[in-house]
Amino acid sequence: MKACEQPIGIFDSGVGGLTVARAIQTQLPQESVMYFGDRARCPYGDQAPEDVLQYAVEISEFLLGQPVKCLVIACNTATAVALEALQAKFPVPILGVIEPGAAAAVATTKNRRIGVIGTSVTIQSHAYRKAILALDSRMHVVEHACPEFVPLVERGQLDGPVVEQVVRDALSVFAESGVDTLVLGCTHYPLLQPVIRRVLGPLVHVISSAEATARVLREELVVSDLLNRNKGPVAHRYFTTGDGAKMRLALANWFKTPVASDAVVPVGLPLPSHAVVRHAAVH
Repeated sequence: MKACEQPIGIFDSGVGGLTVARAIQTQLPQESVMYFGDRARCPYGDQAPEDVLQYAVEISEFLLGQPVKCLVIACNTATAVALEALQAKFPVPILGVIEPGAAAAVATTKNRRIGVIGTSVTIQSHAYRKAILALDSRMHVVEHACPEFVPLVERGQLDGPVVEQVVRDALSVFAESGVDTLVLGCTHYPLLQPVIRRVLGPLVHVISSAEATARVLREELVVSDLLNRNKGPVAHRYFTTGDGAKMRLALANWFKTPVASDAVVPVGLPLPSHAVVRHAAVH
């Protein structure tokens, strides 16, 4: 197989990165995707940065062993702590989700007041603040950790009175902040976007980095001469270190398409590196 015809590797701590995978599949329909959700060690946002870095290296080695032509870190926490290290270690294009999300926020805000929500590790890294200010030093950034959100999404709790109260309590910090743009600094959070929009009201623009990341990825593939111009069928594949049934349910619910029982492949820990795993494909 030519390098340009190899799949795009995408990974996240769980199912949240499927929001990025979906955006990539929509904007790049000729590309195959190989997704890895590390649900056994989710959430990353509550773990030590050095541990998250180690997980990111292990998963990257696993996906490159399949092989894939590039990597997208569909996890803000892993992007914050591992992007530069992975780019230095591996010889393929590697993108994160923070810089595309930051650029979209800067382009959207009218009053230069931007809110960022994310996991504890992402917020403590100030990665979004740094990326936003690097683009425009006049921006005022308000950051807030929302560690309660990822467990809700992983359990499939995406709406309802309990979820709305959790979101309302978490976002109360922005009530007097004056932000007109809020960045969802975790790829799980777009699944809560209807509730978040309802709580914030129509005057606050909500930014998901998924769409922006897909656009940047397309540009990178063109520059690297890795864009697949073959019009043949694509094959999307999914790995998980957790419950395969829950991953299949997430795929079916979010993508609104049937998923075969063998389309998701559970992978045990420790991960086998540089080993091609035989698995079914979702076409």
